[in-house]
Amino acid sequence: MEWVFWVSIIAILYSYALYPLLLMCCSAVLQLWCDNRFVWSAQPRRVVAVHDDNLLPDITVVIAAYNEQSCIAARVENILAQNYPADKLRLIVGSDGSQDDTAKILAAITDPRLTACLFTQNRGKVSVLNDLMAQVSSNITVLTDANTVFEPDTIRNLARHFSDDNVGVVCGELQLVDAQSGNNRDGVYWRYERVLKFHEARFDALLGANGANYAIRTELYQPLATNTIIDDFHIAMNIARRGFKVKYDPEAVAIEDSAPTIGAEMGRRIRIGLGNYQACFQMGWLMNPFNGWRFFSFISHKLLRWFVPHLMILTLVSNLFLLQDSRYIALFVLQIVFYCLAIYGYAQHIKGRRLSTIMSLMVFFTSMNYALLVGFVRYFTTNIQGSWQRTER
Repeated sequence: MEWVFWVSIIAILYSYALYPLLLMCCSAVLQLWCDNRFVWSAQPRRVVAVHDDNLLPDITVVIAAYNEQSCIAARVENILAQNYPADKLRLIVGSDGSQDDTAKILAAITDPRLTACLFTQNRGKVSVLNDLMAQVSSNITVLTDANTVFEPDTIRNLARHFSDDNVGVVCGELQLVDAQSGNNRDGVYWRYERVLKFHEARFDALLGANGANYAIRTELYQPLATNTIIDDFHIAMNIARRGFKVKYDPEAVAIEDSAPTIGAEMGRRIRIGLGNYQACFQMGWLMNPFNGWRFFSFISHKLLRWFVPHLMILTLVSNLFLLQDSRYIALFVLQIVFYCLAIYGYAQHIKGRRLSTIMSLMVFFTSMNYALLVGFVRYFTTNIQGSWQRTER
């Protein structure tokens, strides 16, 4: 039981703390090597902005929408107002059997660059994406959400990477803001994930894309099973599997309202947790060591993270068998105190009370792993469907 206890703790610490440190150290070494190499060869290293519009590729932006009447008109305007040649930009929006006025709003927009596909039946996001992607004729497709807002140069910054024929996916930056104040509310965890993306991308080991803001080579899109949950992960990894690079551009910025409460996020997190296990059991090729850095990042960043709830349970249960030692009594008490504080903090947050940074992290960590555990149970006990519901984020 001592082995179970300590291996579980070490695995949790490795995924959340040791792996990021190791990744950043390796990334720093790689950056130093690249800097020296490009100095010696006198070649440019950074991807620079494309100022000649004639060099920009044709782009189609694809959005699958469901019950988005509150934002769909503004979203269409945001896309069509991008700093991108108007004759090279097209937008396809699919209303997935929306029960509000989403379809009416789309039908009333007369801009010829917009194609509105008004489906009467609610079939699920992936079914709509498969249909919309079949209509794309441009070489590059940008996939995004209805409740996201692009900065003026977002599409231009995504597009500039495709001058490299080896690039198949470009993931942009997503910033979360408070819906009322408009202030950036990127939490510690969200900033932490952005740092991991930045450094993993240096090794071409980026895992998936951000569904609100990414671009792909259209010809590389593979239609997905209609019950796929985290479509952005599957789309990006299917392209990576074919040998194409997945890039990350922090200058291609999208903005999205953050959820007002953790409770409002819980249903979304549970569904994402379910989707994580779906991806885990369907994409076994990622566990092949011959994938190099992507294998390393997948095991360290994704696979271990998805099973942290199980490791937390193993840590607690194995600790019960070691209580004859006073050291393990202290460790058991610390675990109980941690969970009690997290539950208390969650209750306070639901009541609208402000939490300290440490308490917020405890609540976030515990609730996130609870959602993962529920998603794990649902993966094995429910019939996974592609239908969706609009969330507050």
